[in-house]
Amino acid sequence: MNVKQLSLLAGGATLLLAATASADFQGLSADIVGVDMAVPGAPAHWTARIYADLGAGDRLDAVYGNADNPLSMGTTSSLYQNAFGGNTSASINPALYAAFPSLAYDSWVSIGLEDQTGNALSDIGMNYGENSVSTSDGSFYVTPDDAQGQEVGGRVLIAQFTTFDYDSKLTGTISLQGKLADGSNWGAESVSYEFALPAPGALALLGLAGVAGRRRRRA
Repeated sequence: MNVKQLSLLAGGATLLLAATASADFQGLSADIVGVDMAVPGAPAHWTARIYADLGAGDRLDAVYGNADNPLSMGTTSSLYQNAFGGNTSASINPALYAAFPSLAYDSWVSIGLEDQTGNALSDIGMNYGENSVSTSDGSFYVTPDDAQGQEVGGRVLIAQFTTFDYDSKLTGTISLQGKLADGSNWGAESVSYEFALPAPGALALLGLAGVAGRRRRRA
């Protein structure tokens, strides 16, 4: 999959951290992996992957919500859902990409992996809606011996969402837990995020000048 990536950090997104957080949990970040790639000719849309940023050697085991700290992940617009995709990355069959390229931009949650290859992700009590994911008594998780929860380059993938409308935002509140490099537990409750598509100038730097031009004309 040939994608262009742009980290959504300073200026490109707003990240709000709330409640308790581990010193080794450094927050959430997102990369753009596509603009108008999911459905050629469809209304404006963009795709981002969301990551938990961790310390070296740390791992993520679960993303969850409970009665005191409900989980919600969604968009201010609507999400793209591919007919051959699924709710989690464990449902994504990469063998179908050649026949159905848009599958690569499906919306799903994950821990660590982008498709079903070697994927041990499980979930319980999750509510998967057309345009959101939520729960007040559930989680998606891997067991502590599943390698996919380990940080790679200081990050663990937790979701991919394709949202319609350039002006839409990806928003949510989640709780997370895992283990530090020394084997002790870490946790972060009610971590809120908001990610938006960067300004046209930043997109142009990625070679997405056509998208930047369309945004200027809409302004």
